[in-house]
Amino acid sequence: MTSIASTLGIGSGIDTKSLIDQLATAAKDPKEKVIAARETANTAKVSALATVSNGITNFSTALNSLISGGTLRTQPTVSDTSVLGATAQAGARIGDLSANLVVTKLATAQSIVSSPAAAATTAIGQGDMTLTVGTTNYTITVGDTNDSLTGLANAINAKNSGVTASIITDANGARLMLKGQTGADNAFTLTPADGAADGLKAFAYPAGADAGMTLAQSAGDAALKLDGVTVTRPSNTIEDLIPGVTLNLKNVSGSSGVSLGSTRPTEAITQAVNDFVAAFNELNTMLTTQTAAAGTSTDAGALRGESAIRDMQRQLSRLTSTVLNSGSGPKTLAEIGVSTNRDGSLTVDASRLTSVMTSDPQGVEAMFNPGQYASDPLIQIASPMGRTKPGTYTVTNATAQTGTTSASGSIAGMSAVTTGGTLVASIASKASGLTIRLLGNVSSATITVDQGLAGALQSISDTLLGTSGALASTKTRLATEAKAIATDRTRMTDLDTSYRARLTTSFTAMDSRVARYKSTQSFLEQQVKVWTNSDN
Repeated sequence: MTSIASTLGIGSGIDTKSLIDQLATAAKDPKEKVIAARETANTAKVSALATVSNGITNFSTALNSLISGGTLRTQPTVSDTSVLGATAQAGARIGDLSANLVVTKLATAQSIVSSPAAAATTAIGQGDMTLTVGTTNYTITVGDTNDSLTGLANAINAKNSGVTASIITDANGARLMLKGQTGADNAFTLTPADGAADGLKAFAYPAGADAGMTLAQSAGDAALKLDGVTVTRPSNTIEDLIPGVTLNLKNVSGSSGVSLGSTRPTEAITQAVNDFVAAFNELNTMLTTQTAAAGTSTDAGALRGESAIRDMQRQLSRLTSTVLNSGSGPKTLAEIGVSTNRDGSLTVDASRLTSVMTSDPQGVEAMFNPGQYASDPLIQIASPMGRTKPGTYTVTNATAQTGTTSASGSIAGMSAVTTGGTLVASIASKASGLTIRLLGNVSSATITVDQGLAGALQSISDTLLGTSGALASTKTRLATEAKAIATDRTRMTDLDTSYRARLTTSFTAMDSRVARYKSTQSFLEQQVKVWTNSDN
């Protein structure tokens, strides 16, 4: 084709190669412009959509980070942090705290140690031993493959009984050390079975007449007084004494005890309201720009007419009227002075915000922080915040665990799945994801889960950006359009190549015919000259 094209016009004298280029270009240019315009518009939409998606994600993430860090949540305070620490539990609303705690005893874990053996690999004798933790028995077997101090330690650890075995090696040799969990109920014994090798008697506890392990520390409960009332707990981490507060006991206190109070993040919440409005307005400006109509000197926004963006704007515009707190006090942003302007931006009424923060600081705090709480103190919510959809769920006929009988009850009208003292809401129920622990029997109670502002914003983000969300669907559509544009461009290129080939073939044929005509003309002209000369 190249050799033919390079000789075009030789026969006719016409610049047919240039003519073919002009004809092909004239046919291709309109299509090229259409495809280029589609390509430019699609690329702009993809870029704008990514910007908008990142905008709402960053908006949501920033607010979640602020809240998860506890900056906007009332925190407990302790007068002496060397005695105990106190933290607010996730989703709890602790309000005003005022209590005195006297720590008289820390919870301890039982630990026992054996006499030294020559080495950790020294044979100790074979047979069975019974490890009893509380009221539960575990059979420990020492045989041919694990007849050593290390083998016994591994066999104990394999039972996952709560008792941990380790080997202590020093200048005196190797010793077996066993340590249980804190609390008097976690005390344990280790007893050789009848017929076990005499060597295993060295690891008996309580010690036999001849040998046995030595008690290094007894198992005991923590003891403390809360406002003069004595209570005990099996652990130094206490989650069920003061609602919404986790205590971490560190040392025994003096007789005067430690004062427990709370501090409200009033200034942080006020700042957060203003920061939220500023971030919202920045996102609103971005959306307004991307959806703007064409002006006399400006083009239309890249996302003009996109239903997904309109959906986003509608959902965001409803934030000021979304119920964020089911308790008493303010429930919406509008009630604390955040209003929507005609252009979709937000404004803060500073005096209104200050007034509400003064009259009901706990209500304002609840609006920002997701929360979950039970109406009965005998119910502890064990599932993390965000696992269950916002709402109020009823717990009925809840019976706490007794002995080996697991707890039972219904959550949101459906029988809960039970494991020990824990109830898990059925995955088929509205309360799916909710897990509670029972500290006693409860005939009827409610559990409330509030989404808070962060939850409301996260819900919008998830709805829009989820696999079936509006923004995700738009992203998929734009990706499909990009592929279609690439296909159309390939087809246009193929058609251009084909059209040029047809033109080249036609002009080659024409050029050949013209060349033959010119050859005939030349012959005739020569003959005429011959005839004319003959006449002379």
